[in-house]
Amino acid sequence: MSHASPVSPLAPKTTPDVGPVAGVRFATAEAGIRYKGRTDVLLVEMDEGTSVAGVFTRSKCPSAPVEWCRDNLAGGRARALVVNSGNANAFTGQKGREATALTAKIAARALGCAEGEIFLASTGVIGEPLDATKYDGVLEETATRLAPLPWIDPARAIMTTDTFPKLATASATIDGVKVRIAGIAKGAGMIAPDMATMLSFVFTDAAIAAPALQDLLSKGVVDSFNAVTVDGDTSTSDTLMMFATGAAGAPMIADPKDARLAGFRRALKGVLADLAEQVARDGEGARKLVKIHVTGAVSKRSARRIAMSIANSPLVKTAVAGEDANWGRIVMAVGKAGEPAERDLLTISFGDIRVAHKGARDPDYDEAETSAYMKNEVIDITVDIGLGRGSDRVMTCDLTKEYIAINGDYRS
Repeated sequence: MSHASPVSPLAPKTTPDVGPVAGVRFATAEAGIRYKGRTDVLLVEMDEGTSVAGVFTRSKCPSAPVEWCRDNLAGGRARALVVNSGNANAFTGQKGREATALTAKIAARALGCAEGEIFLASTGVIGEPLDATKYDGVLEETATRLAPLPWIDPARAIMTTDTFPKLATASATIDGVKVRIAGIAKGAGMIAPDMATMLSFVFTDAAIAAPALQDLLSKGVVDSFNAVTVDGDTSTSDTLMMFATGAAGAPMIADPKDARLAGFRRALKGVLADLAEQVARDGEGARKLVKIHVTGAVSKRSARRIAMSIANSPLVKTAVAGEDANWGRIVMAVGKAGEPAERDLLTISFGDIRVAHKGARDPDYDEAETSAYMKNEVIDITVDIGLGRGSDRVMTCDLTKEYIAINGDYRS
């Protein structure tokens, strides 16, 4: 990739101080998968007995690592995670499946565990074979350097067109025992998670059985990663996985409805939401974070579909990039969503400024005030459908010339 992007102006001003998660150790290395002179492989080892959950792309053309993880998820146990950047190992046929098997074999040998306990993820170019022989010797050496810190290293190792590493952390108490949650993510383009190219991995030292962990993760993704879009394109490789080592010493929780999980559930949702927003903030070429709120819809599902129609509209996104409060394009996006809507009931606001009401321009509309608001880095757009009580919120970013430059250069 010849095009290098500066750090997004929407990047968080500080990097969170993510502490160690008991039972988790990791190291990164340069395997030369595609990039030269940068880390491109991450190896994470977890204590024996670690439970695992995962949510993957709904693409009908999934990558070989996605298929590998789906097959192994039924076992409910994990000992290691191997992630590479630079090559998605997607649309690679039998060679891709052989590459995942060889990667797992090399990792299992390096760590002394079963191949079925190795989970894999790849991100990068689609359609080019992944040479897994490059891991031979590299993973063995990497395994000698495993450590619980610093988390910035794995976050950097999985980046592709990302302009900054994405980390989040939280803690909670389960039955009087403090447990930690740490998460990393990558994603800047090909982002429209439907369960992003998006990878995210969350680790905790809580003791949660695999079925309960899966329930927590599946519900947590709905209003976090699945409520983010950069360009409306769902990747072949979307992978969100969570690992629970149980090493904190808290009691094992087998029921996702267990009252002792209340604080943990809130903390997990916070971590997922934080990571998802960072993905939106790092949208390729983005200069503005856009939060779209839909109220008054006939249901939450309907509100989500309308919000995504607005968020994925190139006309809406380019208007925001041009700092133009063009509510006509929002009306267009509402109308094409295929959901119940009544033109003469619509109310549209930018921030606290109501620009349209009851199907027409607001009589108190002030062009200068609205133009000043559109210069902000974070833009809130609210649409009241006026038909019911359904509401939802999604995040996206603006669409700039830089997005075209990044993706026009991607395979160069």
